[in-house]
Amino acid sequence: MSAADFGTLPLAPALLDNLRALGFASMTPIQALSLPAIIAGHDVLGQARTGSGKTAAFGLGLLTHLDARRFAVQALVLCPTRELADQVASALRDLARAIPNIKIATLCGGAPLLAQTSSLAGGVHIVVGTPGRVEAHLRKGSLQLNALTMLVLDEADRMLDMGFEESVDNIIRQAPAERQTLLFSATYPDSVQHIAERTLRQPVSARVDEGEQRPSVEQSFVCVADDAERLAVLQRLLHRPAAALVFCNTRKTTQLVADTLRSARFSAAALHGDMEQRERDLTLLRFANQSTRVLVATDVAARGLDIQGLDAVVNYELAHEVDVHVHRIGRTGRAGAEGVAITLYGAAEQPRVAALAEQLEITVRAATLPPRRLLEQRPPKALMVTLRIDGGKKQKLRKGDVLGALTGAEGIAGEQVGRIDVLPAATYVAVRREAARAALAKLTEGRLKGRRFRVRRLHG
Repeated sequence: MSAADFGTLPLAPALLDNLRALGFASMTPIQALSLPAIIAGHDVLGQARTGSGKTAAFGLGLLTHLDARRFAVQALVLCPTRELADQVASALRDLARAIPNIKIATLCGGAPLLAQTSSLAGGVHIVVGTPGRVEAHLRKGSLQLNALTMLVLDEADRMLDMGFEESVDNIIRQAPAERQTLLFSATYPDSVQHIAERTLRQPVSARVDEGEQRPSVEQSFVCVADDAERLAVLQRLLHRPAAALVFCNTRKTTQLVADTLRSARFSAAALHGDMEQRERDLTLLRFANQSTRVLVATDVAARGLDIQGLDAVVNYELAHEVDVHVHRIGRTGRAGAEGVAITLYGAAEQPRVAALAEQLEITVRAATLPPRRLLEQRPPKALMVTLRIDGGKKQKLRKGDVLGALTGAEGIAGEQVGRIDVLPAATYVAVRREAARAALAKLTEGRLKGRRFRVRRLHG
């Protein structure tokens, strides 16, 4: 048995069987470094980039120590953004499938406090949330931490960058002194070091070597003369990939680039902190289900995103820090898939590019640009189209109900149906563009759970 095999750990047989069913073949470097210490009950200071498998590391640890018979909050996971909290909660639910009756609550802004309060009142084992909303529930008294045995600070660097330090400190003060604390961070600036020193007790260090973290993707660079050429080069590049993530350094530039791309008829959307949470959620959903081809985002807004099948990352602007650059390009080429990363920079930034290449031990290779004539052509459309059904979990709808309605008698083929997201009051289903009209008619004229629902196609 390999040392990286989950079977070498003292995990319950049911957890091991579930890992195999989920397709977890062997431990990633961060899992191999941190899991033995987590299971043994030590505090852990973990450093690894997004997508390294740290959620499964702390998830398996907290599930190992959980008492499923006791309906009290025993584990609290703090995340910087709602998107990351939702992803962590979903991953924990998958990992917990082998343990009956595990209750997980997500506490984030943008959702009603009353509904979250009712969920907590019903008894939960694990809470995943953002610092501001968790702190609000502590103030209200709807969240109690007296039974807490494990506290996890996930993406600690971004949590502090976003100004949550005071909230995190307030939460920690209300947690029992006798607990296990895990801190995971992609980078290790002074702010993270300070909070680690006052929060962790004799922690085990689990840091993945920078060489192991470095994404194995094809990197290339383009020197541009001015902003007009930068935009033109970006548009030429985006004619190729089916799905691309474009990084900008500011919210203003992010919105400007997204608006410019849409004016040029690209299937593009912006993601930044000035957007309403509902708009952010729908933007991410449509990018994940391939009905939006290009997502233009700031680093903070995109932190924690785990989008599968991402063909390319374009740095519209050079990142201010090497670590940020590494995390950006690590979004593509995951799980052995091929990916490319292209960075645009101005002539004055040449020294920064040279320093970046030296630190990453790469060659600054000029990108081969698609022909200029592409600017005169209409960009490729998104592969999928999103249909919204005005009914969701509250109406007892399930993914199987939607799939069955679409592929039933005289319906569309199963392979023409993509991702289905069932939310409390709405359901979003992605279908192949060529099948969109037939799918819309099938859902509009048919019935789900014996009743008709309003269905419409989302444009833009």
